[in-house]
Amino acid sequence: MAESCKVCWRHCAPAEGHHGFCGARKTVNGEVVCDNYGKLTSLALDPIEKKPLRRFHPGSRILSVGSYGCSLHCPFCQNHEISMPSRNLRYRNVSPMQLAQLADELREQGNIGVAYTYNEPLISYEYVRDCGKLIHEKGMFNVLVSNATASLEVLEEIRPYIDAMNIDLKSFNEDWYRNGLGGDLNMVKAFITEAVKSAHVELTTLVIPGINDSEQEIREMAGWIASLDKSIPYHLSRFFPAYKMSECSPTPVSTVYHLAEVASEYLEHVYTGNC
Repeated sequence: MAESCKVCWRHCAPAEGHHGFCGARKTVNGEVVCDNYGKLTSLALDPIEKKPLRRFHPGSRILSVGSYGCSLHCPFCQNHEISMPSRNLRYRNVSPMQLAQLADELREQGNIGVAYTYNEPLISYEYVRDCGKLIHEKGMFNVLVSNATASLEVLEEIRPYIDAMNIDLKSFNEDWYRNGLGGDLNMVKAFITEAVKSAHVELTTLVIPGINDSEQEIREMAGWIASLDKSIPYHLSRFFPAYKMSECSPTPVSTVYHLAEVASEYLEHVYTGNC
């Protein structure tokens, strides 16, 4: 019998040669392994603010890399082509050593390190860990952009190498997390609670009309974040139609600004995005 995966709450145990829910971890010789290790679908030198990180080396640039697969299936995903990939997905193989070398070469263009982003990087935490070691050896930074649907065991694997994170706190509604996204709110909260102890962490909520745009829910989220640390930067981002929610209306700008004012009652650093 195949062992179960340790990454997220599902603990998938796919049959030999098959993938789990995320589409990137696979059973090989009875062991669940990272099948997308070093298979990059996306690579770009971005402003650090695009992650978004507003209070971690502002004005700098960072080499952003992504693979394929995800631990959630969000109906509004803007990167669904790689988060829920088809068999014809294109990628290039980039070893940790090659990535570290490229990051180093881009220093002259303002690069400060590597951001693991675009799809969910924690489903290939082994690659993040291995690259992270080499990036640190070059005196550069590692940034994680994640939905935090991962175990604390996974966090411990990467903790020594991650300098900053932007984590999506998508809602404070357990039913929506489980039935709408395929996730687990308690796992996300546990991950965030531990992550803030060792890295610079900023949180982001995509404000979606009729889903998580109530003042009450934002108060609950902001209050919980403040219970960890009032100085944690919090981003409220405007929703635009995408993927399975392409027929929905964008979030009114006034709603985002109002909810930012609400969150500011609890937190010291609140930012709006896509407005």
